[in-house]
Amino acid sequence: MQYKRHRIQFPQIEGHNLAQDEVYFYIVDADGEKIKIRFHDYDTIYKMPGLYEQVFYDRLKCTSPVKVTEILKSAIDQSQENFTELRVLDLGAGNGLMGEALKKYGVSRLVGVDIIPEAQMATERDRPHLYDAYYVTDFCKLSNDEIEEFQSWSLNCLTTVAALGFGDIPPKAFMQAFNIIQPQGWIGFNIKESFLDENDKSGFSRMIRELIFSKYLDIYHLERYRHRLSMEGEPLYYFAIAGRKNADIPPAFANRFL
Repeated sequence: MQYKRHRIQFPQIEGHNLAQDEVYFYIVDADGEKIKIRFHDYDTIYKMPGLYEQVFYDRLKCTSPVKVTEILKSAIDQSQENFTELRVLDLGAGNGLMGEALKKYGVSRLVGVDIIPEAQMATERDRPHLYDAYYVTDFCKLSNDEIEEFQSWSLNCLTTVAALGFGDIPPKAFMQAFNIIQPQGWIGFNIKESFLDENDKSGFSRMIRELIFSKYLDIYHLERYRHRLSMEGEPLYYFAIAGRKNADIPPAFANRFL
């Protein structure tokens, strides 16, 4: 799809000492006025067709949807199962870039979820008919009816890309999604490399480290890779992880990280 090109400016100095979720850029409008937008202001970014792709994929060379899809396929190939039989819950689906990567290999069902309506609107505008269904809901606050509806899809794969650990998807939401996936289903996600550092004491970091080595998930593939570039052109490294769910995460495990 062809998009209008936006005039984008990155700050020359200010971005150097900011956390990854505090970094921002400017859009220069037709009158030459600068509009400041944080990288995580997804509601604003999604309203401008092509802006997300231009910033994160054209300028900053993000590779994560392709990478996570590739390692998920590698994991499934090890099991002699078929990628095309996946019924995927794409958590934090955004404007559909992960869904698009999955569709290239073919999946049986694709269900998108995001917490902001702008993500759904952007997907329907830019990638219509990509998902079999797209829900705008908070996985920390699912009703029993909503849980039953997701379970009715018989989902056997969970993916989430570039959305874990910055408050976009908190531990409770991730674990709720994990538990909706059928036993022996597949899990594919990525996380910033520092989240596997034992010096990181945040609830999300501890949850991911313990989940990876728990009986609830078998790891098939773990790979460090370049997620994207920083504004200064430096590589930002993430881990891509693919594995198989053995059992639901019990409340006793989950409550330690909430």
